[in-house]
Amino acid sequence: MTLRLILGDQLNIHHSWFAQVRSDVVYVMMEVRQETDYVAHHIQKIIAFFAAMRSFAEELRQQGHQVIYLKINDPQNRQNFADNLTEWMRQIGAERFEYQQPDEYRLDKYFADFCRQLPISSQMVDSQHFLTHRMELAEIFKGKKTYLLEAFYRTMRKKYRILLDENGQPEGGKWNYDAQNRKHYDGKAIVPDLPMPSKASLEIVRQVYQDILQASPQTIGKVQIQNFEWLITRQENLEALHDFCRYRLPHFGRYQDAMDSRYPYLFHSRLSFAMNVKLIHPMEVVQTAIEYWRQNQQQIDLAQIEGFVRQIIGWREYMRGVYWAQMPRYATLNFFNHSSSLPSWYWNGNTRMNCLQCVITQSLEKAYAHHIQRLMITGNFALLAGVAPNEVDNWYLGIYADAIEWVEITNTRGMSQFADGGLVGTKPYVSSANYINKMSNYCQHCYYDKNLHYGQRACPFNSLYWHFYYRHRQKLEHHPRVSIAYTIWDKMPRHQQQKILQQAEEYLSAIESL
Repeated sequence: MTLRLILGDQLNIHHSWFAQVRSDVVYVMMEVRQETDYVAHHIQKIIAFFAAMRSFAEELRQQGHQVIYLKINDPQNRQNFADNLTEWMRQIGAERFEYQQPDEYRLDKYFADFCRQLPISSQMVDSQHFLTHRMELAEIFKGKKTYLLEAFYRTMRKKYRILLDENGQPEGGKWNYDAQNRKHYDGKAIVPDLPMPSKASLEIVRQVYQDILQASPQTIGKVQIQNFEWLITRQENLEALHDFCRYRLPHFGRYQDAMDSRYPYLFHSRLSFAMNVKLIHPMEVVQTAIEYWRQNQQQIDLAQIEGFVRQIIGWREYMRGVYWAQMPRYATLNFFNHSSSLPSWYWNGNTRMNCLQCVITQSLEKAYAHHIQRLMITGNFALLAGVAPNEVDNWYLGIYADAIEWVEITNTRGMSQFADGGLVGTKPYVSSANYINKMSNYCQHCYYDKNLHYGQRACPFNSLYWHFYYRHRQKLEHHPRVSIAYTIWDKMPRHQQQKILQQAEEYLSAIESL
């Protein structure tokens, strides 16, 4: 007998493992405290993972496969992979163990160590999901100090012949339309309703929730089962993909960076969770969207589809490539030597800064925020405040349903916190209130004044922005993309500089009460 392990983010029904039903193969899936407890996870994240896993296990059974499934509160569950696997190997008389390539360094090392001590043969196979192999990006940029996303993105476009003309050139004559995709949401385009889980899926969700309550792992966030929004089956997510193409893709690129307190999702696809647990394949998402665009080019311009494609075959694959090229060293990088604690209101949203209150509350209620909310609101403030990258990593990894370390840490420690010194991001992504006001409606209803840099009710982002550049001048003043900030700073009157720095120091010392 062969025992095959399926992890919670390996729900790929089209994997070659499942092409044939074999009487000598048993699949095992498990909900374990080893995975719920290594950081404090959002309760909706745990529910979504477990519900998707249970639904997938049932689909395998219906196809005729033999499946062992250990629920979180099963009396036989020893709450870690090694002990559970060892026991089931004994029970079925396994002569061989197989598992799919884990996406996290932590688990990759864990199972490699586990297999080395097994008395039976073992094998790791590819998960058959990604468009690149683990070390492909490292090979592309061999000998380079930085990994340029645009170069990688063009390589991917050429490799898979995506949005290219007959001469191998980009359709429309440009590779990138990002400059057209930075619009403030003006309220003119109608934000569509969300596709919601089926009654059958919600019943699974209810059962998972009850089991989690009984098991009592430490969780963060909130959940209302009757309003649970995460789609847990392949079919539901395929329907959501088509819904996205019809109602959101026409506006996606234009408003992908926009933020609005009334619309947490705006025109985003919300397919990242499904892709990250492998319910749907990135290429089928890209091909479906491109085909819909080709059929509806009068309603959808090229900038919208290019922006969407770039997020998946460019950014997503790029982040995975950086992860495997740099781990485990990447998890230790701290370019600015930041060491402050994350403010306690990141866990409850109790701050008078409206942008942070909106995004954190949304994150706690929905286990979701889109990329600009993560980068330019919560990440921006953490960087300005000098928060230790480890604390930022753990918060992002726990609070978002789609957060798995391979995609979380490269976005957080790299793009958001510049802790890698510029390997991923071409500059530190910090801003004053000006950018936040430009791209959102948050500043309209804030306790603080977006126009003030110091004084009563001055927006904390304004003084902290200049304080950040002031304290890191030695590392940043010659950086080509941010040197202009020092030119502006140096032209300020001395007394104005002192008031700004003093205001920032006061805010940092009273950060819990902002």
